[in-house]
Amino acid sequence: MSATENPVRDEISKAISEHEVILFMKGRPEQPMCGFSARTVAALDALGASYAAVDILPDPRIRQELSAISNWPTIPQLFVNGELVGGCDIVTEMYETGELATTLGIEPKADAPAEAPVASEPGAPPLQIRNDLA
Repeated sequence: MSATENPVRDEISKAISEHEVILFMKGRPEQPMCGFSARTVAALDALGASYAAVDILPDPRIRQELSAISNWPTIPQLFVNGELVGGCDIVTEMYETGELATTLGIEPKADAPAEAPVASEPGAPPLQIRNDLA
């Protein structure tokens, strides 16, 4: 199937290329719909990272095409500079070793906990992208 015959995949690829940091997750950063997505958001928020987020739940094709692009079966999926970083376990481990901040090119906040936080605190919402994939 060529790219022109798959608008969902095209939109996902475009979103990945247009955003330095993008998280495909279940729910939204301010209202994650699974614990893995919540923990990934919490790690990014604890570092003060700026990121775009896409809720994969409204359209099952998003998850299917995303996994085809990334060769990664689970959600959430974090991309930095167009490259898949990984899911919750990898992001959590990278947070705890300091590698996540390095990958994101940011200095961790002075009050960032050493262990990846379990749940996010309400705060300023990160950059949102419009989901035109439906």
